[in-house]
Amino acid sequence: MGSIRRLDSKGTLFLDFRYAGQRLREYTALADTPMNRKRLQKALERIEGEIALGTFDYEKTFGKPLPAKSGHTDSEASSNDAESSQPTARSGTPLFKDFADMWFAECEVSWRRSYRVTQRGSLDQYLIPYFGDKEVGHITKADVLAFRASLAKVPARKSLSTLSNRRINSVMKPLRQILNEAADRLEFTSAFRNIKPLKMKRSDVMPFTLEEVQQILTTVRADFGTYFTVRFFTGMRTGEVHGLKWKYIDFERRLILVREAIVMKEEDELKTDGSVRDIQMTDLVFDALQAQFKVTGKLSEFVFCNRKGEPIDNQNFLNRVWSPLLRHLNIPHRRAYQMRHTAATLWLAAGEAPEWIARQLGHTSTEMLFRVYSRYVPNLTRRDGSAMERLLKQHISVAPVQGLVVRLPEEAAMLPAAQQAGAHAASAETAANDVLDPSALLSQPGAPLQNGQASSAPAANEAQAFEVLPAPRRRKSASGAEGRNRVGTDPGEAELAALLRPPPLPPFLRHGS
Repeated sequence: MGSIRRLDSKGTLFLDFRYAGQRLREYTALADTPMNRKRLQKALERIEGEIALGTFDYEKTFGKPLPAKSGHTDSEASSNDAESSQPTARSGTPLFKDFADMWFAECEVSWRRSYRVTQRGSLDQYLIPYFGDKEVGHITKADVLAFRASLAKVPARKSLSTLSNRRINSVMKPLRQILNEAADRLEFTSAFRNIKPLKMKRSDVMPFTLEEVQQILTTVRADFGTYFTVRFFTGMRTGEVHGLKWKYIDFERRLILVREAIVMKEEDELKTDGSVRDIQMTDLVFDALQAQFKVTGKLSEFVFCNRKGEPIDNQNFLNRVWSPLLRHLNIPHRRAYQMRHTAATLWLAAGEAPEWIARQLGHTSTEMLFRVYSRYVPNLTRRDGSAMERLLKQHISVAPVQGLVVRLPEEAAMLPAAQQAGAHAASAETAANDVLDPSALLSQPGAPLQNGQASSAPAANEAQAFEVLPAPRRRKSASGAEGRNRVGTDPGEAELAALLRPPPLPPFLRHGS
């Protein structure tokens, strides 16, 4: 790979790169300033891109013929010149190991310490041994797929099986980034195009039941009782609990301030920006932390620590406390991380607001909450429709209306002439034969009945505005008028009024609710 260098004798910059099997230096009159270095770097990247594509014209670029080769070979020139550039292939693209080291140096400043360790491990253990001496511009898609196939045969650590798809994808991730970055800088097509990650089996959530939680809390050794209480009822991650310090415990406001974590036995930043949060203490957690303060409050800055005041070692905890405890209680073995899932499912079962739960867990939205814990959200996965059924039965009626049907004049005008005549005739016949008095139904609401009859004046006015359609016939009853007089209102009128009155809306559908 070429470089921008400084000529000490004049304080100017020059290009140092390789082309056609020889090392070339092109001097400029530009002073060594950040702006000039940036300009030359862009020019150098363009030159190396053309070299990779085979379109570079030295004479056209620099206005002079290409110098003749010297007597010594490239390897001799590299050994004789301590400041020679990194060895590259004939096409001018750098070797994978050189470009990978440069990429890592540029990116590591933006990574968390634990991520730097894992990325460096993937480079040193898998990528550089396989691709190290190949030129980035000559790595093909077939090479990438062959490398992934070889990873699938590598034995997994502490297991009789091979590497999981998740692990293979994590190794392939830096390879993709390196090849894409090289292709972007040197202007060639990346070998990683159209290669999708392997499908990963989604790990199922296996929270503990309340009975199992009770068993664990009453059986665990005394010095870990408060530790388990905090993990079961706060939803904190393992590193967050182990890195919890007393300065982040606010007893006055009953808050746990999650600010740091222990990752790979060292203090580190939190997993994501959303992980920085304040967890509200329940009474159970509050009492547990107060009891823990009496034990380690003056011993260490860490809430949970060993006898030396150092943070709990996670592997030691798993081997000496967690696994033996589950075996003793005959509880199926599962990861200690399931204590976090247990807290989430308990909050959901209690009916807490999903937004509040997401904040307690350190999620930036409820999307992951519903995706991971969907079958534990009340009513979220119920498919019987019972809630909607109850709402419809309470407020919607599809039973046919019985009694007189009132039609507005404009509605009657829309009927054909024959139907209008038939409707009027039927209305007259019904009015004569039916025991129900239309004038009573068309009277003003609340008008008192006198001797079983309604006021005639309002009825005359209403008769001009409405058309009364025929209603189902009923047998006349000699005692009908007497019954109306005894009760004070006509049962038929009360029934019609009840049917015409709209049912009350539920609170969430009312205006202003």
